[in-house]
Amino acid sequence: MANTNAQYMSEATKCKQLFEKKMIDYGCAWRILRTTSLTDQIFIKAQRIRTLQEVTSKKVDESEESEFIGIVNYSIMALIQLELGVADQPDLSNEEVMEQYTKHATATKDLMERKNHDYGEAWRDMRVSSLTDLILQKLLRVKQIENNNGKTLVSEGLSANYQDMINYALFALIHLNTN
Repeated sequence: MANTNAQYMSEATKCKQLFEKKMIDYGCAWRILRTTSLTDQIFIKAQRIRTLQEVTSKKVDESEESEFIGIVNYSIMALIQLELGVADQPDLSNEEVMEQYTKHATATKDLMERKNHDYGEAWRDMRVSSLTDLILQKLLRVKQIENNNGKTLVSEGLSANYQDMINYALFALIHLNTN
Protein backbone atom coordinates (compact mmCIF):
# COMPACT_ATOMS: atom_id res chain seq x y z
CA MET A 1 0.00 0.00 0.00
CA ALA A 2 2.90 2.39 0.68
CA ASN A 3 3.99 1.99 -2.95
CA THR A 4 0.43 2.69 -4.09
CA ASN A 5 0.30 5.89 -2.04
CA ALA A 6 3.60 7.13 -3.49
CA GLN A 7 2.62 6.28 -7.07
CA TYR A 8 -0.85 7.75 -6.59
CA MET A 9 0.53 11.00 -5.21
CA SER A 10 3.07 11.24 -8.02
CA GLU A 11 0.35 10.99 -10.68
CA ALA A 12 -2.08 13.18 -8.73
CA THR A 13 0.61 15.85 -8.42
CA LYS A 14 1.08 15.89 -12.22
CA CYS A 15 -2.66 16.44 -12.62
CA LYS A 16 -2.71 19.22 -10.04
CA GLN A 17 0.31 20.97 -11.57
CA LEU A 18 -1.32 21.02 -15.01
CA PHE A 19 -4.59 22.25 -13.49
CA GLU A 20 -2.75 25.05 -11.70
CA LYS A 21 -0.98 26.14 -14.90
CA LYS A 22 -4.31 26.20 -16.76
CA MET A 23 -5.77 28.30 -13.94
CA ILE A 24 -3.02 30.86 -14.60
CA ASP A 25 -3.79 30.81 -18.34
CA TYR A 26 -7.61 30.75 -18.19
CA GLY A 27 -8.68 31.58 -14.66
CA CYS A 28 -11.81 29.80 -13.47
CA ALA A 29 -13.87 30.32 -16.63
CA TRP A 30 -15.06 26.73 -16.11
CA ARG A 31 -17.14 27.93 -13.14
CA ILE A 32 -19.95 28.75 -15.61
CA LEU A 33 -20.22 25.09 -16.68
CA ARG A 34 -23.09 23.01 -15.40
CA THR A 35 -22.12 19.60 -14.09
CA THR A 36 -23.86 18.04 -17.09
CA SER A 37 -21.40 19.90 -19.35
CA LEU A 38 -18.48 18.66 -17.27
CA THR A 39 -19.85 15.12 -17.45
CA ASP A 40 -19.96 15.44 -21.23
CA GLN A 41 -16.36 16.69 -21.30
CA ILE A 42 -15.26 13.69 -19.25
CA PHE A 43 -17.24 11.43 -21.57
CA ILE A 44 -15.41 12.86 -24.59
CA LYS A 45 -12.07 12.21 -22.88
CA ALA A 46 -13.01 8.62 -21.99
CA GLN A 47 -14.31 7.92 -25.51
CA ARG A 48 -11.07 9.35 -26.92
CA ILE A 49 -9.05 7.01 -24.70
CA ARG A 50 -11.09 4.04 -25.85
CA THR A 51 -10.54 5.03 -29.47
CA LEU A 52 -6.78 5.35 -28.86
CA GLN A 53 -6.81 1.87 -27.34
CA GLU A 54 -8.66 0.37 -30.31
CA VAL A 55 -7.17 2.02 -33.41
CA THR A 56 -3.65 1.77 -34.75
CA SER A 57 -3.46 5.17 -36.41
CA LYS A 58 -4.44 8.57 -35.11
CA LYS A 59 -4.63 12.00 -36.71
CA VAL A 60 -4.27 14.09 -33.55
CA ASP A 61 -1.17 13.78 -31.40
CA GLU A 62 -2.77 13.14 -28.02
CA SER A 63 -1.97 10.39 -25.59
CA GLU A 64 -4.00 8.26 -23.24
CA GLU A 65 -2.05 9.87 -20.43
CA SER A 66 -3.14 13.42 -21.27
CA GLU A 67 -6.76 12.28 -21.55
CA PHE A 68 -6.67 10.50 -18.16
CA ILE A 69 -5.24 13.68 -16.64
CA GLY A 70 -8.17 15.54 -18.18
CA ILE A 71 -10.60 13.09 -16.59
CA VAL A 72 -9.04 13.71 -13.17
CA ASN A 73 -9.17 17.48 -13.53
CA TYR A 74 -12.66 17.72 -15.04
CA SER A 75 -13.95 15.38 -12.32
CA ILE A 76 -12.50 17.62 -9.62
CA MET A 77 -14.13 20.61 -11.33
CA ALA A 78 -17.44 18.73 -11.20
CA LEU A 79 -16.99 18.04 -7.48
CA ILE A 80 -16.34 21.73 -6.91
CA GLN A 81 -19.42 22.66 -8.94
CA LEU A 82 -21.56 20.19 -6.99
CA GLU A 83 -20.44 21.80 -3.75
CA LEU A 84 -20.44 25.49 -4.73
CA GLY A 85 -23.02 25.54 -7.51
CA VAL A 86 -22.64 27.05 -10.96
CA ALA A 87 -21.51 30.67 -11.20
CA ASP A 88 -22.69 33.23 -13.75
CA GLN A 89 -19.09 34.30 -14.29
CA PRO A 90 -15.65 33.44 -12.91
CA ASP A 91 -15.94 34.16 -9.21
CA LEU A 92 -12.97 32.57 -7.41
CA SER A 93 -9.34 33.52 -7.12
CA ASN A 94 -6.71 31.01 -8.18
CA GLU A 95 -5.91 30.47 -4.50
CA GLU A 96 -9.55 29.72 -3.65
CA VAL A 97 -9.82 27.30 -6.57
CA MET A 98 -6.62 25.50 -5.57
CA GLU A 99 -7.89 25.18 -1.98
CA GLN A 100 -11.06 23.57 -3.35
CA TYR A 101 -9.01 21.34 -5.66
CA THR A 102 -6.84 20.17 -2.77
CA LYS A 103 -9.85 19.53 -0.53
CA HIS A 104 -11.58 17.34 -3.12
CA ALA A 105 -8.36 15.59 -4.17
CA THR A 106 -7.62 14.75 -0.52
CA ALA A 107 -11.13 13.38 0.08
CA THR A 108 -10.84 11.29 -3.09
CA LYS A 109 -7.46 9.89 -2.04
CA ASP A 110 -8.92 9.00 1.36
CA LEU A 111 -11.71 7.10 -0.41
CA MET A 112 -9.12 5.29 -2.54
CA GLU A 113 -7.19 4.23 0.55
CA ARG A 114 -10.30 2.79 2.21
CA LYS A 115 -11.47 0.96 -0.91
CA ASN A 116 -7.96 -0.19 -1.79
CA HIS A 117 -7.65 -1.72 1.68
CA ASP A 118 -10.96 -3.54 1.32
CA TYR A 119 -10.34 -4.67 -2.28
CA GLY A 120 -6.74 -5.73 -1.69
CA GLU A 121 -5.22 -3.68 -4.52
CA ALA A 122 -7.26 -5.56 -7.13
CA TRP A 123 -6.72 -2.67 -9.58
CA ARG A 124 -3.09 -3.74 -9.98
CA ASP A 125 -4.24 -6.83 -11.90
CA MET A 126 -6.57 -4.84 -14.13
CA ARG A 127 -5.82 -3.68 -17.64
CA VAL A 128 -5.89 0.01 -18.56
CA SER A 129 -8.64 -0.83 -21.05
CA SER A 130 -10.78 -2.20 -18.20
CA LEU A 131 -10.23 0.95 -16.17
CA THR A 132 -11.33 2.94 -19.22
CA ASP A 133 -14.48 0.84 -19.51
CA LEU A 134 -15.24 1.35 -15.81
CA ILE A 135 -14.91 5.11 -16.27
CA LEU A 136 -17.31 4.96 -19.21
CA GLN A 137 -19.74 2.90 -17.12
CA LYS A 138 -19.55 5.47 -14.30
CA LEU A 139 -20.22 8.21 -16.84
CA LEU A 140 -23.35 6.47 -18.08
CA ARG A 141 -24.48 6.13 -14.46
CA VAL A 142 -23.80 9.82 -13.82
CA LYS A 143 -25.77 10.79 -16.94
CA GLN A 144 -28.70 8.68 -15.73
CA ILE A 145 -28.56 10.29 -12.27
CA GLU A 146 -28.40 13.73 -13.91
CA ASN A 147 -31.40 12.81 -16.07
CA ASN A 148 -33.19 11.86 -12.83
CA ASN A 149 -32.42 15.34 -11.43
CA GLY A 150 -29.87 13.89 -9.02
CA LYS A 151 -32.32 11.56 -7.32
CA THR A 152 -31.33 7.97 -6.59
CA LEU A 153 -33.18 5.20 -4.77
CA VAL A 154 -30.33 3.00 -3.59
CA SER A 155 -27.27 4.13 -5.53
CA GLU A 156 -24.32 6.31 -4.70
CA GLY A 157 -24.76 9.92 -5.70
CA LEU A 158 -22.87 12.02 -8.20
CA SER A 159 -19.90 12.84 -5.97
CA ALA A 160 -19.04 9.20 -5.33
CA ASN A 161 -19.11 8.46 -9.05
CA TYR A 162 -16.82 11.39 -9.87
CA GLN A 163 -14.45 10.26 -7.12
CA ASP A 164 -14.39 6.73 -8.52
CA MET A 165 -13.58 8.10 -11.98
CA ILE A 166 -10.69 10.10 -10.52
CA ASN A 167 -9.33 7.03 -8.80
CA TYR A 168 -9.70 4.81 -11.88
CA ALA A 169 -7.95 7.45 -14.00
CA LEU A 170 -5.09 7.71 -11.50
CA PHE A 171 -4.75 3.91 -11.41
CA ALA A 172 -4.56 3.95 -15.22
CA LEU A 173 -1.87 6.64 -15.09
CA ILE A 174 0.12 4.54 -12.63
CA HIS A 175 -0.12 1.57 -15.00
CA LEU A 176 0.86 3.66 -18.02
CA ASN A 177 3.87 5.15 -16.25
CA THR A 178 5.23 2.01 -14.59
CA ASN A 179 5.06 -0.46 -17.49
